[in-house]
Amino acid sequence: MADAKACAGRVERLRALMAERGYDAVILRNNPDLRWLTGAERTFDDEVAHTAFVTADGQWLHTDSRYANTFRERLGADTPWVIDEEILSAAAWAAERARATRSRVVAVEDTCDLAFFDAFNQAMGELSIACLTPRMHSDICDLRMVKDAEEVELMRHAQSITDAAFTHICGFIKPGMTEQQIRVELENYMFNHGADSLAFGSIIATGANGANPHAQPGQTVVKRGDMIVMDYGAGYHDYKSDMTRTVCVGEPTDEQRHVYDVVRQAHEACAAAAKPGCIGSDIQDLAVKVISDAGYGDFFKHGLGHGVGIEIHENPNFGRRWNRPVPEGSVVTVEPGIYLPGNFGVRLEDFGLMTAEGFVPFTQSTHDLVCIDC
Repeated sequence: MADAKACAGRVERLRALMAERGYDAVILRNNPDLRWLTGAERTFDDEVAHTAFVTADGQWLHTDSRYANTFRERLGADTPWVIDEEILSAAAWAAERARATRSRVVAVEDTCDLAFFDAFNQAMGELSIACLTPRMHSDICDLRMVKDAEEVELMRHAQSITDAAFTHICGFIKPGMTEQQIRVELENYMFNHGADSLAFGSIIATGANGANPHAQPGQTVVKRGDMIVMDYGAGYHDYKSDMTRTVCVGEPTDEQRHVYDVVRQAHEACAAAAKPGCIGSDIQDLAVKVISDAGYGDFFKHGLGHGVGIEIHENPNFGRRWNRPVPEGSVVTVEPGIYLPGNFGVRLEDFGLMTAEGFVPFTQSTHDLVCIDC
């Protein structure tokens, strides 16, 4: 069961925002936001089946019979959440809540779909209720940027599984295997050692496929001399880990080792420069400079890093468009890469916590280039 005190703190943070904005109530339907706010572990899936209605002194959660029992088990008898299974559409239920609480300014997060938003406004009209429905603009995503101790511990644990999987897979890889065979072994290891989900679809890309940053594993066969990019992560109680390592099958060429060293230099320079309050785009620019100074600027085009939590991509990030400070308490990745089309790619990624002293990785796997014996 999630820490009740931590979850209460999240609700209070939302209520502080509501008071600042003049909202009587907030409606949330985005599953990651609901997981964060309620603390209901391993309850949400891909269906948009739940609606939260929060006021200054009440909190209701509308769901259906497929989930209601699980919510009650996860949240416990003392939960402040009122679980409601009333057979109504989400929009009609939210309108009834607004009427019952006499809410006249009801904010809707911009993750809600337009069909719900329109239906809610229509239902309010049918009830003859005059109500403002301002759209929030990723406000909950911004609240979620700063992690509490429970969230940090869940991600630290997820990463310990991910690190152990790296050690295992380095002893498993052999020439002649396919990317897909390596993926299956890697993911099975994580599930057999504590993961309850995958953070995302694992990337296993060997040889020239490694020059495609989001390559999908397939039937390409690993050969001696290949560089293999492995980007993957474990999920644990809905929180994610994220790590990339590039290994060489046999001994690397001088070029492969040089490219790896440049990527490592960029990674470590950016990790050292990342401090609370730094501007995300400035850290991105530092990675570009290190890689460009080495002559590979045309081969690094993606963002340097992103937030991680309940979702694998969250705010904040180290990217060209993130011109805001990166807050203390956020969890972010650092993942520079160099991708040489038709040849090979290299990426090195850690993720960790922005502390008062700077970026502290959860990732414990070596930064040294691992060479697979064959």
